[in-house]
Amino acid sequence: MAKVRLKSQPDDFIVDELPNWSPSGAGEHDVLLITKIGCNTQWVARQLARYADCRERDVGYAGMKDRHARTTQWFSVWRGNRSVDWQALSLEGVVLQAVHAHHRKLRPGTLRGNRFTLRLPLVDPAAASQLADVLAPRLEQLKTRGIPNFFGEQRFGRESRNLLLAQRLAQGQRLRRNELNFAVSAARAALFNALLALRITQQTWLQARVGDALILDGSNGFFVIQDEAEALDSQRRIDAGDVHPSGPLWGDDAPALGQDVLAEEQHIAAQLPDMVAACTAARARHQRRALRVFPTALDARLDDAVVTLSFELPAGAYATMLVDQLFEVTQEADGLVS
Repeated sequence: MAKVRLKSQPDDFIVDELPNWSPSGAGEHDVLLITKIGCNTQWVARQLARYADCRERDVGYAGMKDRHARTTQWFSVWRGNRSVDWQALSLEGVVLQAVHAHHRKLRPGTLRGNRFTLRLPLVDPAAASQLADVLAPRLEQLKTRGIPNFFGEQRFGRESRNLLLAQRLAQGQRLRRNELNFAVSAARAALFNALLALRITQQTWLQARVGDALILDGSNGFFVIQDEAEALDSQRRIDAGDVHPSGPLWGDDAPALGQDVLAEEQHIAAQLPDMVAACTAARARHQRRALRVFPTALDARLDDAVVTLSFELPAGAYATMLVDQLFEVTQEADGLVS
C-alpha cells in the first residue's frame, strides 16, 4: 500500500453534512448551517447556547464532527418567542452560512450521511506512478464489495478516555449524563469492532449463515436466517448489496440467533467483560449494526503526488475506515463520523 499523510491541515479533510430533513420555516428553533475550522462540535454548541442565552441542552446537532477538519453541519437552537441576531455572531473558526426557523430540535442521527473530500499527500512522491495503475481497480472493488464498518478511534475518545469511562461504569461508579452516553457508546463500539475483526479473520463478514441477523440496506430493520434455503437466497442478496451481515450493539433483549452465531458473540463478550458490564449497568437496549457499508460517489484524482479522494458515506460510518482500505496512513488520526 502507498503511504499517505492524513489531516496535515484542516483543508485536507473537508466534510459536508447531508441532512434527511428540510427547514420548516416556522417554529421556536433556529437551525444554523455552520462551517467550522479547528473546533469541535460540542464547543460550537456551547458557544451558540451562550450567545443565544439558552441552556446547552437546548442546542441540537445531527452528528459529531472532528476538530481537525473543515466541516459544514447544521445546529438547532431553541429561542422560544425571542429574536436572536445571528448575523452578529462572531466566533473564531466559525462561519455562519444560513439561518432558518424550524419546528423542532435536531437530534443525533437526523442526517442521511456525509460527503467527504480528502487531500492525501503521498509520503514518497516516487510512488505516484505505481499508484496510478492500481488505484482505479481498488476503487471499483470497494464500490462493489463495500468496506468493513468499523467504529473509528474517535468513538473511544482522546487517549481512550471514553473506554475508561466505560470501565468506571462497569465498576459501579456514577457518571454524569454526557459521560454515561460516551461510556456506553464506546463500550458497544469496542464489542462490535472485536466481533467484526473476528469475522474478517474467519472470512465470514460477507457470508450468509443460518442463525445470522441480516440488516436491510439503508434501514435498521433486520431478520434472522432460519434455514439453508434462506441462507442461499440471502447470500445472493448480500452479493447484490441488498442486505448485510450484522454485529451486536450490546444490550438487553437480544434477538434469538443461531447457536454458532450466538457462541461467536458470547466469545467476544467473554474477552471484554467490562464493556458488557457497562452496557448492562446502563440498561442499554440491543441493536444491530451492519458489518459493511458502501461508499457512494467514490472518486479519486492523483495530481503532483497528492491523492484527492471524494465520496459519501451514510450516517454512522467513518471516513478513515475507507482510507485504511486504500492506503497506509503514516500518522494517527481521529476517525470522523456523523
